[in-house]
Amino acid sequence: MVKETKFYDTLGVAPTATEAQLKTAYKKGALKYHPDKNTNNPDAAEKFKELSHAYEALSDPEKRQLYDQLGEEGLEHGGGGGGMNAEDLFSQFFGGGGGGPFGGMFGGGMRDQGPKKARTIHHVHKVNLEDIYKGKVSKLALQKSVICGGCDGRGGKEGAVKECAGCNGSGMKTMMRQMGPMIQRFQTVCPDCNGEGEIVRDKDRCKKCTGKKTVVERKVLHVHVDKGVRDGHKIEFRGEGDQMPGVMPGDVVFEIEQKPHARFQRKGDDLFYQAEIDLLTALAGGAIHIEHLDDRWMTVNIAPGEVIVPGM
Repeated sequence: MVKETKFYDTLGVAPTATEAQLKTAYKKGALKYHPDKNTNNPDAAEKFKELSHAYEALSDPEKRQLYDQLGEEGLEHGGGGGGMNAEDLFSQFFGGGGGGPFGGMFGGGMRDQGPKKARTIHHVHKVNLEDIYKGKVSKLALQKSVICGGCDGRGGKEGAVKECAGCNGSGMKTMMRQMGPMIQRFQTVCPDCNGEGEIVRDKDRCKKCTGKKTVVERKVLHVHVDKGVRDGHKIEFRGEGDQMPGVMPGDVVFEIEQKPHARFQRKGDDLFYQAEIDLLTALAGGAIHIEHLDDRWMTVNIAPGEVIVPGM
């Protein structure tokens, strides 16, 4: 039993849905709610993003298992957050440019944008103020998809992967329907290959990746947190993201998030410290001892008769 069914409900499938059923449900929904096809319906864009977010999580076996056990909150805390842009996910399925299976179906919104690229993995790297002050190198592990070495990304034995004859490898079929005096022409997911564009017999599928063409690999990256780095700064590792056959590897992006500090407040390059002093020290003078971010102790002297105003 799964903890929650939100993602499955978004795609309109049961929690027991197979990979092929998830893919078919996503393609149908993406075609229906794509923003370029619903220019007068602002709700369609949000629905399109929800579909893409749900499929991006459930199509990854490890993320799906994490979601089934812990729900969406567990998926985010477990490092499964982020993910690819909804338009990028759509382009991976349908070809992106005017030469893809849609031709010019969606107008200018699907123009060819050069070489296709696998998804970019986004992570938030939370660091404390001490590390920002002194600088630090963090070792961060992540899970990513890499081309299967057992089949070189083919999904099956050499020569066993065949282009689907029903859709000519596009994954989509053009259908026509008579509606009174008019004939409607529309695209639908190819039923012969479930939208994959290729057909591999079960006995010929790669044993290592079970026909998925990629396997999950653990990767450790060294993230350099420079001294004085700003909150929201992005550190990019080009080509270290997910791999997919026939496309450029994606990137990994870490965004710095500064943790709140118990003693100091940061404003730009300055540090502010709020000290509580007694009335005697305020009137007669004295000394305040402050522990700095690098463990040094600093002494702030208050001269006798110096006017002390709260908040100064």
